[in-house]
Parts: sequence; C-alpha cells; structure tokens
Amino acid sequence: MTSNTKSIRLWPLYIVVSLTVLAFGLVWSMDAGQRADKVALTVLILIITVFLSIVWLLCLSRLAWRVKSLSFGVILLSIVAFATLFRFYGFSGDLVPIFEWRWRGEPESYAALAEAQTPQAAELQTDFPQFLGPDRNAIITSIKLNTDWENNPPELVWKQPIGAGWSSFAVVGNSAITQEQEGEWEKVVCYDFLTGKEKWTHRDKARYYTSLGQLGPRATPTIDGDRVYTVGGTGILNCLDFETGKQIWSTNIFEENGAKAPPWGVSISPLVYDELVIVSAGGAVAYDKETGDIAWTGHRHRSGYSSPVLMTLAGTEQVVLFNNGLVTSHEPTTGELLWKQPWPAVECAAQPTPLPGDKLLVSTAYGVGAKLFQISTGNPSQEFNVKLLWESIRFKAKFTTIIYYEGYLYGLDDGIFACINPSDGTRQWKRGRYGHGQTLLISDVLLVLTEYGEIVLLEPNPEAHKELARFPALDGQTWNNPTLVGNYLLVRNSREAACYRLPTE
Repeated sequence: MTSNTKSIRLWPLYIVVSLTVLAFGLVWSMDAGQRADKVALTVLILIITVFLSIVWLLCLSRLAWRVKSLSFGVILLSIVAFATLFRFYGFSGDLVPIFEWRWRGEPESYAALAEAQTPQAAELQTDFPQFLGPDRNAIITSIKLNTDWENNPPELVWKQPIGAGWSSFAVVGNSAITQEQEGEWEKVVCYDFLTGKEKWTHRDKARYYTSLGQLGPRATPTIDGDRVYTVGGTGILNCLDFETGKQIWSTNIFEENGAKAPPWGVSISPLVYDELVIVSAGGAVAYDKETGDIAWTGHRHRSGYSSPVLMTLAGTEQVVLFNNGLVTSHEPTTGELLWKQPWPAVECAAQPTPLPGDKLLVSTAYGVGAKLFQISTGNPSQEFNVKLLWESIRFKAKFTTIIYYEGYLYGLDDGIFACINPSDGTRQWKRGRYGHGQTLLISDVLLVLTEYGEIVLLEPNPEAHKELARFPALDGQTWNNPTLVGNYLLVRNSREAACYRLPTE
C-alpha cells in the first residue's frame, strides 16, 4: 500500500493547482476593469485546469490503468448527468453562465388583494408614464417610505407569470403596460394595475433572441394622453390606442432610416416631446406622434442602448442621446445638433445624468468608467462648449441609472453599489453586491431591485453603505426597471411580474 502511494506522481498536479490559485489571485486582485472580463478569464482558467488535470490523470499520474479508466469514466458520467439534469438559460450581467433544473415549473399566480382593500385615489397620486418615471430620471418625490420592513413588510397584491423580455411597466390610471414575447409574437400588453388581469394585447410578428441578450423586447412603453408608443426588440415603433390597444400607425425605425440595429436588441424607449416621438435609429430621429411621418433626422451615428432624455443645460432645453461611441445633443423641435462628445466605442446602456451647474455625467462599464463634462456656451457665437472636468474608472454603470442626491452620486459600479463625490470623482465607498439591477430614489431612500430579484432599501449616505431593509420580490434573473405608483411597486423579470404595496410613513 505504501509503495503504491509513493509511486503516484503528484508534483505535476501540485503545479497545476498552484498556478490556478495564482491566476485566480491575479485576476480578482485588480480593482479596475470590468467584472465580465474577470468572469471570462475565470471560466477559461477553470477549463484549462480541468484539461491539465485530465492530462495528468491519464498520462502523468502513474496510476493503474483500471484506476485511470474508472476515474475518467466518473468524469464523463458527471458531465452527462449535469447535461441531463440542467439546461442552459443564459448569462448574467457579468457573463456568468446560468443553468436551471430541466423540470423547473412555470411561476404560479397569486392574488392577495381583496376588493375591500382597493386603494383610495390618494394612494395612487402619481402616474409612471414612461421609462424611469415622470421625469425620466428614476426619482420619485411624492411619498416617503417606512423602512422598518421587519415589522411592516411589503404586502403582496398579485403575482403571476409573464412573457419573456426586459421591458418595464408604464402606468397611467389603472392601466399598466409592458412588452413581452410569446413564441414568434412580440406583444404589447395592458394589465389592470391592481389585479394583474389582462385588459388588451397588441401583437407583432417579431422575435429577438441571442444567448447573451436573451429573449424578448427590452424597451419600456411611453404613455402620452390617449396614445401608447412602443419600440420592440427588432425596431418596430408602434402607436397604439391607450384604451383598446388598436394600432394607429407603425414602422420599423431601422429599416425606414437605413440604419443598423444594435446587436443585443433594441432597448430604446421612445421620448414624447410636444407633437414628436423621438427615438434613436442611426442617430436621433423624430416622428410626428399623430401620423408617424418623420419630422426630423438628427446627426447620423450608430445607435446604442440608451434612451433619449430631455434636459436643460446651459440654459437651453435639449435632447441628449448616448450613442455607440458618441454623445449628442439636439434641439428638440428641429433636431439641430447642438454639441457632440466622443466616447469609447463600447456598449452604452446607462442614461446620462445631469448635475447642478450645467454638468453632465456619462458612464459605461466595459473598462471605461465615468466622465463629468461641463456644458457651456461662448459669447458672442453662443456655440456650445463641452469641457471634461474629470474621469474615473471607479464608476462603471452598465445597465443601471446613476442617481444624484444631496451632493453625491449613487449607483451600481459594475454590479456593486458605490457612492462617488462629483466634485472630483473620488469614491466615498463601494459595497453591496447587487448585480446588474436597477435603482429608484424615493424621496430620501434608495430602492434597488437586484439582479437576483430582491428589493433592497439603502440610505443615501456618503459616509457609509447602510442597508435598511431587504425583501425577496421575484424569482430569477432580473434586469427590468421597477415602477412605483403611489406606494405600489410593480416589478417584473423575464418570467413573472408582481405588485407590492410598500409601507409608508
């Protein structure tokens, strides 16, 4: 027994294990860069380690052939068992492969709100008619939450399955409208806000899917009066009747403008400005909201994933658009290019954040980070000037929106929550691994819907990361933005949707 043990050649395996540990340490000790690259390198290291371990087992170990054959058979059997028990679902925001049980059932429906509990109008005092809320900035100031969720937890109103997609809800009155996928049909669906019952559905024969981007539409509808405007995953722009879902006009914005759609699906939520619907299709494009005719075409450039946003900078109202490799600003009624700012050609999904003093924060992940620009006009020409104030690798917004509150910036830095001092870009703190989720500021509390489907409340405190409450809201990967109407929180992911009543002070 002793002689056989000594005859096993272990030193090559020790070298493989030591190099693996060293490689892991080097990859994850780097603070900058993007987590997706670290994850990809980690997977590559694991594959190489397994391969070298098998080479050691079969060629260098000096084990008996019967032991080698049995060990190799166990490895193959484990691979077959894994492939039999699990199926590949997709990738997380950090490109971590997601597997799920093959027999995983579909979500069930729950209705927990009795008719006697129907809320009064005062509880539904605000609408949420578009992407990121009334002002398209992920800030709600109409209510103040009670953060003692241990004694006053959120109450489930309803919960039910929903079609695939990363769209969020737009809500006006008692109608909650979102987009989802059913087979080969891309749908715009209107639900009763307080019961989850379907009110109407519009269908288009369209389907977007990739293993990275996954399935379904990803833009959020915009409600304007008696009209609903939606952009599907392949670029179909619809104008629908708010009450019935009947199509009034429709076009494919990329085909009509001779532009190329972004490779991971169209996530550009339409912006309504006066009589115009503004989108991005090879640069900013405005449509007449009544007829669907093109009203103006802005500076041409490849579209990104960010949505157009209206803001006032240097005393001028303007539409700012984060394209792939370029930030542009347009006069809203004519599309005239007011200014442009080059940006590294990476995937851009986060919304630009305006700051006091005519400053604009722009951020992406993929190893780029954030930059703060000063927007000004010169005399006498009144031409716009864009000046870089600082840049930092320490604030990399991937899918999320960065929020400004009482002199500081808060948001997810490549999946980990962080606070940044906007005066110089220095980091106050970074803590709280919530994945690539989404954030709302509700008066004086930050609400984070994590990538894992949890609701987390944070105190926006520049001195320290302070988690106030946590609640499991959804099951599974969640990239969709939350919607808040009064104290009713509407959340969804690619499998299920739910409505919760949040406690208020």
